[in-house]
Amino acid sequence: MLRVAVPNKGSLSESAATMLREAGYSVRRDSKELVLVDADNDIEFFYLRPRDIAVYVGAGTLDAGITGRDLLLDSGVDAREVLGLGFARSTFRFAGRPGVAETANDLQGQRVATSYPGLVRSHLAVRGVEADVVRLDGAVETSITLGVADVIADVVETGTTLRNQGLITFGEPILKSEGVLIARPDPVHPGPLQVLQRRLHGVITARTYVMVDYDIRVELVEAASRITPGIESPTISPLRDENFVAVRAMVPRMGVNRVMDELYGLGARGILVTDIAACRL
Repeated sequence: MLRVAVPNKGSLSESAATMLREAGYSVRRDSKELVLVDADNDIEFFYLRPRDIAVYVGAGTLDAGITGRDLLLDSGVDAREVLGLGFARSTFRFAGRPGVAETANDLQGQRVATSYPGLVRSHLAVRGVEADVVRLDGAVETSITLGVADVIADVVETGTTLRNQGLITFGEPILKSEGVLIARPDPVHPGPLQVLQRRLHGVITARTYVMVDYDIRVELVEAASRITPGIESPTISPLRDENFVAVRAMVPRMGVNRVMDELYGLGARGILVTDIAACRL
């Protein structure tokens, strides 16, 4: 049975539960439930703190897990990223008072406050920068005002919290993170793990694409196919009126209205867009 760690709280937990449910797995209904066995899919879920998941997977105690890329890299354990899941996206950056630094190379000898010391030390070490990395749990924005640090390294979304503290970001992003599926380096159950990966990838694909159906005159099929080429090619079906055919194709969800406009301008009619519940490519 495949043993998989799942975040037990926060946005990672909610997004992971939704994706697993869409992938056909059972998910817990009670937040106090720490272990759930999905016998139909031969998988056992363990609900753990997001920061601990990489540690359990890296140690080989569990086969796989869902956590943040930032938490995986910060842990420093021997676990591998298998699949980016597209949720809980964030950007990890340095920030400080104006003029304190322009790049990470300017941090030599400075104090850097962060909740991700492993990630920051690794980032600085690659650049040959020696800095005093101060680990803080929770918000780190006030550490400069309180004299604990010269700069901070933290997740930046809108930047409002930083501006409220008189801070600005500088240098290139340390990391762009998202929820990821991770696995132990020596998989014991490669088959079930591949099934999990395939199902989750199917959910991502289903969220990324929609199905477009439309009717169009036969002589316009080639032009219409250039607008909706599909994955391999569009499906073309004859209609009772031999002058028309029905076309079905997967198209990216983003920009689908532009596609509909182009099809309509070409002469397509009865243009329908439907969601895809599940997909395998």
